[in-house]
Amino acid sequence: MSAAPLDDPAYWESRYRLGDAPWNRGMPSPALEESLLRFSRPGRVLVPGCGHGHDVRLLAKHGWEVVGIDFAPAALAEARSQEDHPRVEYQNADFLALPEKFSGAFDLVWEHTCFCAIPPERRPDYVRSVRRALKPGGKLLGIFFLATAPPEPPPHCFTLDELDLFFSSDFVVEAEWLPSCCYPGREGEEILRLLARKE
Repeated sequence: MSAAPLDDPAYWESRYRLGDAPWNRGMPSPALEESLLRFSRPGRVLVPGCGHGHDVRLLAKHGWEVVGIDFAPAALAEARSQEDHPRVEYQNADFLALPEKFSGAFDLVWEHTCFCAIPPERRPDYVRSVRRALKPGGKLLGIFFLATAPPEPPPHCFTLDELDLFFSSDFVVEAEWLPSCCYPGREGEEILRLLARKE
């Protein structure tokens, strides 16, 4: 069987339309709320591959101004149908080809199930887009899904050494920790990292 076209919007659109989205747990990442305690004040945050917007809405409830982007219109339609919030904006866009209006616009990028879902050969594009999106001094907060790939990805697994390989030229790790709570069934499969953009 040929590999799924993981950087093709049509592939993800069809998955959402068919209801074949097992990554959607119907709630925000349990680790996100505890992670936000590390920030003394909210700012502007970008959520790539936001899907149905569960994490977007949680960030907004914590005072962040949030832009969620996805290139699957069906996912965004569901996100927009949920609770309306004045600090939330959804955009139909390809994060790997970041729109110019998002360059240098964010204090934080929140990563959750986007990096593991893209083709591995596009990971350098992902890192470039994160760096472009952040203001000077901006940070990437990510929950990374480690070494649990199914027979046919996504998700694509990776090791911490591989994360270092991709991010170390543009970011420095400020903190790394295991979440105290996670989705049922993901215990021991996730790790959080807070990375600061190098200037």
